[in-house]
Amino acid sequence: MVQFSGQNVLLASSIRWPLTAKLALAFLRQGCKVQAVCPPDHPFSFVRGIKTIYRYRGLDSLQSLYEAISRAKPDVVIPCDDGVVWQLQELHRDKPELRELIERSIGSASSYEIVACRAKLMEIAKELNIRVPETLEIQKADDLHAWFTGSDVSGVLKLDRTCGGKGVQFAYSLREAEEALAVMRRPANVITALGRWSLIHDSLAFWKWKNHRQPVFTLQEFIKGRPANTMLACREGKVLAMVTVEVLYAQSSTGTALVVRTIANEEIRVCADQVAARLGLSGFHGLDFMIEDGTGDAYLIELNPRCTQLGHLQMEKQGDLVGVFCQAYFGVSALPERAISEETIAFFPEALFANPECPFLKTSYVDIPWEEPRLVREMMRRDWRDRSFLARLHRAIWPPKKTAVQFGSAGGSREKAGDCGGEDGTAVSHGAQPTDFAPVQDSRVQ
Repeated sequence: MVQFSGQNVLLASSIRWPLTAKLALAFLRQGCKVQAVCPPDHPFSFVRGIKTIYRYRGLDSLQSLYEAISRAKPDVVIPCDDGVVWQLQELHRDKPELRELIERSIGSASSYEIVACRAKLMEIAKELNIRVPETLEIQKADDLHAWFTGSDVSGVLKLDRTCGGKGVQFAYSLREAEEALAVMRRPANVITALGRWSLIHDSLAFWKWKNHRQPVFTLQEFIKGRPANTMLACREGKVLAMVTVEVLYAQSSTGTALVVRTIANEEIRVCADQVAARLGLSGFHGLDFMIEDGTGDAYLIELNPRCTQLGHLQMEKQGDLVGVFCQAYFGVSALPERAISEETIAFFPEALFANPECPFLKTSYVDIPWEEPRLVREMMRRDWRDRSFLARLHRAIWPPKKTAVQFGSAGGSREKAGDCGGEDGTAVSHGAQPTDFAPVQDSRVQ
């Protein structure tokens, strides 16, 4: 395997997810030359050390990603959300000169179709004797009838190419499943794309609308238990290292984890090795599981083909996954200055936004990037999804229905009353409101 002395990394993010800034810091700690492509007002702008920031343009996002790669000349591209992965796959198809780089960054092209399709992933997992829920690909509404034949039947309806709990709907009857399918089948339109671009600066909103595909749905058996996640650092089908957690507190029953507990699980470890080898994975990937109540069996339910929230965490003995990745790709790795000794980890600022009174905050390690005070203050401002007047107006008219969920250590979950935010429907901010740290013109921006 070839190593690259330049240590040149391009982080690609189409939305303003706070995690991405922590990932950039982890690469900078390893001595990497870090560049980024992102929308305006992204947390990357508050990270010292990023050499150049390229704009992810909303009206021609694919071209802007291609231009950023061409100008940055990275050794690897690190996609920070699923949409970037789908665009990298399209560039792999249309730009032969980038194929080697893209496969080095996300894995073998032979696995791209499987990565994008939940049903195909479940089929591969079954071939590998991995424990998975019963899964049915849904072509039409009539396909639901065979599933909902019993008296106590439920399922989880999922739409491919969605992430973060979006495109996932629980159904406890045939009628609920039919209604959910009808809503999820509604085609994307330019108004929706314009809304996402205006409200949250989703750089891929128009690209997703213009490249709308026939939706692919799966119906999956509901496993009663608690969620678990693992993040892998891989190279050419080999798992270099992994971090595994169970979820204690989440934005919703299907949403992003807010507080997790590190665990060791042999079944998950073996599953990760098998999936990575079978799909020829490279770069960072996440696997989602459900730990079944009573049995403790781990059921694989999802694959996330990009970084999750675990890659920057500096664990004892192993260090962080970014360090392991850099050791494998560049031959260098800096040991962590302070490894996390706590088992429970709360993600900043999401856990604070969800509930400043969250019972885990006082007893957990909170991953605040203290070495970047401007970044910390930026993160402690209003939730990025509520920064604009239009976004706040939208939330006021259509308040979110999701509630924070606490998962019991013995399984099950308890819904927390209220939205994952304040009484006015906006995200709660914890601490000062540093208005003097508004984004400024950045000389790194290209």
